[in-house]
Amino acid sequence: MKILLDTHYLLWALIDSKKLKKREKQIILDEKNDIFISTISFWEISLKYSIGKLIFENIKIDDIIPAIKKSGYNILPFNEYEAISFYKLGQLKNKDPFDRMLIWQAIKNNLYFLTSDKKIQNDIAERKLNLKLI
Repeated sequence: MKILLDTHYLLWALIDSKKLKKREKQIILDEKNDIFISTISFWEISLKYSIGKLIFENIKIDDIIPAIKKSGYNILPFNEYEAISFYKLGQLKNKDPFDRMLIWQAIKNNLYFLTSDKKIQNDIAERKLNLKLI
């Protein structure tokens, strides 16, 4: 499977793996799965770090990208075609721009999306979006 991680799963996988449930850990560690990290998550992490919503104890923020690469995760840029077609996502109850961009990127790249965010899960179910959640 090709799986895009929501930002919180990225942080848990890198920094606090105790927060991962057994099934989630198995999915992320399964070598048959290709794990993708969006550049949108980097933007979200950087923004939240800059306003004090994220604090890192065991890793420096500048070490996150090297840690991702060392883990073997694939970095997925948010490209111009995804950006220009973003309007096609339409209205969601979830107004978080990072969540919305990650949802759209997963749809456009035909990726499974690993998230524990109930708002996202409800939006996907209600709107019957072509997004496979894990």
